[in-house]
Amino acid sequence: MPRPDPAPQLRRVAIIGTGLIGTSIALAARRAGAHVVGWDINPDILSAAAAVGRLTAAASFEDAVRVAELVIVATPIGAVPAAVVAALAAAPDAIVTDTASVKTRVMDHVRTAVAPGDLSRFIGGHPMGGSERSGPEHASPSAVDGIVWVLAPTPETDPVVIETLRAWVEAVGSHAVVMDAERHDRLVAVVSHLPQVASTTLMATAVDREAGETDALLLAAGGFRDLTRLAASHPTLWSAILVANREQVAGAIDLFVQRLETLRDRIAAGDAAGVEATFDAAKQARLGLSAKPTVRAGVAVWQVEIPDEPGALARITAVLGAGGVNIEDIQIVHSPEGGRGTVHLTVAATAAGSAADVLSNAGYDPTRLA
Repeated sequence: MPRPDPAPQLRRVAIIGTGLIGTSIALAARRAGAHVVGWDINPDILSAAAAVGRLTAAASFEDAVRVAELVIVATPIGAVPAAVVAALAAAPDAIVTDTASVKTRVMDHVRTAVAPGDLSRFIGGHPMGGSERSGPEHASPSAVDGIVWVLAPTPETDPVVIETLRAWVEAVGSHAVVMDAERHDRLVAVVSHLPQVASTTLMATAVDREAGETDALLLAAGGFRDLTRLAASHPTLWSAILVANREQVAGAIDLFVQRLETLRDRIAAGDAAGVEATFDAAKQARLGLSAKPTVRAGVAVWQVEIPDEPGALARITAVLGAGGVNIEDIQIVHSPEGGRGTVHLTVAATAAGSAADVLSNAGYDPTRLA
């Protein structure tokens, strides 16, 4: 579907920090018709971003922002406040935002370092995209397609600036959500930062518990692999993020530990009903999360075994597409024995029967999980 053009006054964009998210935003902005200039403290990363992201590499920070109408600071979180302050000074007419996943500390630093008048042009930002990978070579405009892009204004931010940036974010393919910094940090502690902590801790627990058991990780099936995917994330990057949001993350960990202890006690006591109730509540919540807003009324999940071979996934998605069944979500679970895998297909509840018929007629044996 074609996207609207960016707001005219934001056609000249400067990206400061050309890693994965910065270069992905550059690609999305270029796709929407903006001219993008980039700068990075690491010249090799900047060169790679220029090649991948179709941006113009600036010779200096000042050159990058001099004529920009929008400056996006996408550096590691520790460098964000200083870069925002420098951008507000070097580009006195530009809107300045950032991509840091923690807002309160960044914005507190900026507020103490700039004149109140400059705060009218600054609005904190957090595009909720990316992956466990890093570097411009993994960038893609799809990293911002359809994601929530949080905008966290200061009390001094000009309402016109908020609306202008909101329109620009929508124009490059994301969904802008305006909220205050404290609320943002509290929410991401649970839905973004805690998953990283849990994934890393689970991976470390498996390694510690089974030290010396060379076959232990060979038995790791799809569930373990899915849950520990985030453990492959950049250690330095995540250490800085978690420490920057430490109060909120510590609170989220406390709540998680309490729930783990409750579940542990039910398991240890042989309370099958209690364990089942815990799982059922989480299952129902997860099914709601899997669905797009248009199918919030309900989804169905079908499990289908497929051979572990090239083209197997393409065949099953083609079968459903030809049968007029839209896939809302898909998950691949590899078998540790090899040779086969399992696909979990989420469809709208109203399409559950059609999906079963289409799959069965094509020779598959679907099992409904939900």
